[in-house]
Amino acid sequence: MQNFYKPARIITLFVFMAIVLSFYSAVLYRMQVYSAPETLVEDLMPLSKTTRTEILVADRGDILDRNGVLLVSSRPSYSVSLNRAALLMASDTNEILLGLAHYATERGVAYRDTFPITIGAPFTYAYNMSDTQRDRLNKYFEYFNLEPDISASDLIVWLKSHYGIDYTTGIADARLIIGLRYEMEIRVIIPSIPTFVFADDVDVAFVSEIKESSWPGVTVSTGVAREYHTQYAAHLLGYLRRMDAADYEIFGPLGYPMDAFVGKTGAERAFEEYLHGVDGEQIVTTGADGSVVDVVVTKEPIPGGNVYLTIDIALQETAENALAEFIDLLNQEPERGEDERAMGGAVAVTDPETGELLAAASYPSFNPATLAQDINALSQDLATPLVNRAMQGMYNPGSTFKMVTGLAGLRAGVITRWTQIDDLGRYTKYKDYQPKCWIFPGTHGYEDIVTALRDSCNYFFYRVGDDTGADRLWQTAMEFGLGEKTGLEVSEITGTLSTPDYKKKVTGESWYGGDTLLASIGQGHNMFTPVQLANYVATLANGGTHYALTLLRNVRTADFSGVTYAHEPEVRNVIEDTEYLSYLREGMRSSASTGTASSVFGNYPVRVSAKTGTVQSDTSVINNGVFVCYAPSDNPQLAISVVVEKGGSGAAVMEISRVVMDSYFKSEQATTIVPEGVLVP
Repeated sequence: MQNFYKPARIITLFVFMAIVLSFYSAVLYRMQVYSAPETLVEDLMPLSKTTRTEILVADRGDILDRNGVLLVSSRPSYSVSLNRAALLMASDTNEILLGLAHYATERGVAYRDTFPITIGAPFTYAYNMSDTQRDRLNKYFEYFNLEPDISASDLIVWLKSHYGIDYTTGIADARLIIGLRYEMEIRVIIPSIPTFVFADDVDVAFVSEIKESSWPGVTVSTGVAREYHTQYAAHLLGYLRRMDAADYEIFGPLGYPMDAFVGKTGAERAFEEYLHGVDGEQIVTTGADGSVVDVVVTKEPIPGGNVYLTIDIALQETAENALAEFIDLLNQEPERGEDERAMGGAVAVTDPETGELLAAASYPSFNPATLAQDINALSQDLATPLVNRAMQGMYNPGSTFKMVTGLAGLRAGVITRWTQIDDLGRYTKYKDYQPKCWIFPGTHGYEDIVTALRDSCNYFFYRVGDDTGADRLWQTAMEFGLGEKTGLEVSEITGTLSTPDYKKKVTGESWYGGDTLLASIGQGHNMFTPVQLANYVATLANGGTHYALTLLRNVRTADFSGVTYAHEPEVRNVIEDTEYLSYLREGMRSSASTGTASSVFGNYPVRVSAKTGTVQSDTSVINNGVFVCYAPSDNPQLAISVVVEKGGSGAAVMEISRVVMDSYFKSEQATTIVPEGVLVP
């Protein structure tokens, strides 16, 4: 029988099979690994297509003033994000990050690095580390069992080893790498932190360069950025930022993605629900080479509404400029040393018949369009330009409080319209505190409620307040909304009323007769915001109706075709003592026509009612200037408060109010009537 299993044949067969298997193995490897897209290498799957779901960010609504002047709108923007998983798969992760950081710096692109250690050696922890930064750093220490008191330099050494940074890398470059690696890793340790966005709102040129560089793990996404059409009203308009953990607790349940932009301050925050809209979704299919082969929109985005504020941007501009120019002139006075410079001030203007805020100026301010670039310098400025003094500054009202004392005294029967009190110059009832009238060693002689307001006679109000009692004073003040939030939708503080309980709480001391005397002329612990003072005088102006203040006039649909919300005036309380209020208004009218405010308003073409105030500052020999007024006296259309830190006196700062009134009354007849859906250029 012939033998078919000869050794030579067997060897030939095995060699042939080996060649075939090698060929197919090579082809399979090339298909699965060598030719696969980078994003799929880790899966080793020969897929020709992949799909992903993307968020379609809804267009954010515009912000406009009461007359339809466009203040803030949206424009397309690009953001650069880092994918940690993809970067860690690369063999040169640190080199990629360092190259990206240098790339951005060379092109003037600011990128995110919140690692709280100084950029250069000698390394120290950031002196202005925020609570959020501290919390994240502590969690980082806890996760890696690091000592909480580890020095900054020792931490840098540990991090260099932890992230495998080569010893040949310079210390400055190592710090750049560490900052970016920390940003990515902290999001693994604390999953609630939004995705790491390397840089927001970068220009098209930078995006093109990023895409051409083809860095693994570096992606570009589209979104929206806010465009400001005015440099005014910065504190009122506010700004957007990506959500932090605290924001996500609020907006996450509403369907916001973790890296969404939300309003952080001002109108952007207050009216987020109207402006944001509803994001959509789309499914994107890409081929093996990464090119998009199909896009299916599964949920159309719904654009946000357009918010009309109550402010008049022309009046806002006038108020801001008048305030800034006045303070600049004060600081040029030769007798003012560096320590006596006026640091800031505020102006608030309201409509007495509706509670609408017409303007709110705070000095110093900032440019909202460049806030992201200026934020570090602004945060360190001793003049605190980021603080909205109109709503967050607390000031003694001084003599502008005397209408409260007058009303309390009239109600208590301590005085009538014609009660005369002889100004003796010094109030000597108490041995330990004997305050003087501002005119001392002169006197005003006999004064009634009207002439005492006209002349701002301290002695008269010492006597009235003392006889009335502290409780009636602060209870009356509360009816005007003093020491309470005004109802504005944006952030404001409460202020304080000078009461026995408050003094005991903050000082541990009892209330004395001298405290009542101080409270009677608006000093002591009486501390109010400028918007509270404006609303207080508005309540006097309209005959006793105390409205909640508002910044929102209405909200219109994305195409401006309909109104989805219209604000209605909210009455908080009504002061029924109309006869008594008429005496106070008469006194304020006398102050403007022949009294302490007559130098500016005595011959003003519109009848004005006013009250000056001068407040001794605890830190300066120069007084704060406070002034309130309304006009026209017989048909009030606007109420104004002005506060200037180290302004000298209320009489000195009232010029700012005159400039605001000039603008308002001269332009009143020329106000543009804007049809719905049409913007004023």
